[in-house]
Amino acid sequence: MNEEILVREMGWVYRNPKPYLRSRMAFHPSLVRLSEREFLATFDLGQAVEALDYHTVVARSLDGGRTWTLEGPLLASPPPSTTHTIRISRLVDGTLVGFGGWHHRRDPEEGLINRDTGGFVPVTLFLVRSFNGGHQWTDPEILHPPLWSPAWEICHPIVELTDGRWLAPTATWRGWEGEHPAGEQAVVFISDNRGRSWPTFGRTFDGRTTGLSHLEQSVIELQDGRILAVCWVFDLRTGETFPTTYTLSDDRGETFREPRPTGFWAETCKVVQLPDGRLLCAYRRHDRPGLWATLARLDGERWVNLAHALLWSGSRSGPVSRGADVLSALTFGYPSLCPISSHEVLLLFWCQEECLTNIRWIRIELP
Repeated sequence: MNEEILVREMGWVYRNPKPYLRSRMAFHPSLVRLSEREFLATFDLGQAVEALDYHTVVARSLDGGRTWTLEGPLLASPPPSTTHTIRISRLVDGTLVGFGGWHHRRDPEEGLINRDTGGFVPVTLFLVRSFNGGHQWTDPEILHPPLWSPAWEICHPIVELTDGRWLAPTATWRGWEGEHPAGEQAVVFISDNRGRSWPTFGRTFDGRTTGLSHLEQSVIELQDGRILAVCWVFDLRTGETFPTTYTLSDDRGETFREPRPTGFWAETCKVVQLPDGRLLCAYRRHDRPGLWATLARLDGERWVNLAHALLWSGSRSGPVSRGADVLSALTFGYPSLCPISSHEVLLLFWCQEECLTNIRWIRIELP
């Protein structure tokens, strides 16, 4: 491997203003570039992942991602007795679209996950849009899925293909009592009318036979028109993580090939394609501590790794004691990547540092 991945700068988008108190914990950033110098980020704030005040906020940078201003909640009036999370993306015409889910909190004493069954509270999917760079957002539009599941994973923003088709990556999740009518599936909902309806879906990863979950998938359109999906393969029953796999679609997300190994062992891997065609992946590495990056390329359908690098040497990764405790056990993750030149990438991720839960940014330089 003769490539090199360098960390040039690092800073914070958000830091918990009250050290040693769990008052404002930050999670799950998403990042879009609005102009040469202006970036918009969203992330989730709450006392904890399962707290009743958990919601998505907006932050903005006007100096290329080095300093940030918190602008406040994205949703003005969420439904009562719900928490929510939203991921945003920028479309070719400049519109911002957020893909989110309301978590219906039936009992304030309950968390998001039933520790006995691994089931989740009911989730309603929705879209929001902004036509002025994230300063105002439309009222939420309910997204009606093309298959039934009592709950869904919110893991990724909307992907706009070059021909105008939208893909909404998500995964099924069992209901509170353990019911799982659709089985374990990671999917992309498909819309050919800019999100007004979602009549069909493509199955990226299928765990209906094995019972394995395919979490936090990352989905992009490659320069040659194929769709690439990468995922975290996880057994909720045992808490075991398996090597990272990828899959490809040649028909705009309608069908995907049999998954193949990437050659690394990652949790919450997110990927972008660089202008020269190489792939940059950022992930919480399972077998070694810290947030890592891998530079790779596709040789036809074969994944070829070119370089690996440690980006942030914070909390240790590793297996959790029970599958249902995965949310509370994690201490960093969910990288969001945005290329800013032919050799630079801006990355956001959440992390716990000395009892503070932050959103960090890293500026990465590539050969």
